[in-house]
Amino acid sequence: MSRIKVTVERIDGYCNLPVQVGNHFYVEGSRLVVPEGQPVCIWALQSMMPIFPILSQRDRLDDGHWVKKVAAFSCPDPEGLVRYRLDLEDDPDDGEEVSAEEPGEC
Repeated sequence: MSRIKVTVERIDGYCNLPVQVGNHFYVEGSRLVVPEGQPVCIWALQSMMPIFPILSQRDRLDDGHWVKKVAAFSCPDPEGLVRYRLDLEDDPDDGEEVSAEEPGEC
């Protein structure tokens, strides 16, 4: 299976959480994995959540699908302007390879 790494790429405003450039967390199926001591903004997280299930299936989508063009999200706070990079990577804890025949996770 694959997982999604969400990384703070840049901050163009003021984040009162405060997140820092380089902070990251992982979405592994329906699990959220956060390194100890790193905050996660629930407002930014909720804005990204709808894309997580489909992003992990990106390779199965038609070439013109809009999800194939998504590489980043911005925090919805107009003062924060925190930009998050979304990277799809292999899950190191999972010995399985991603294939088109595998059913998606529920």
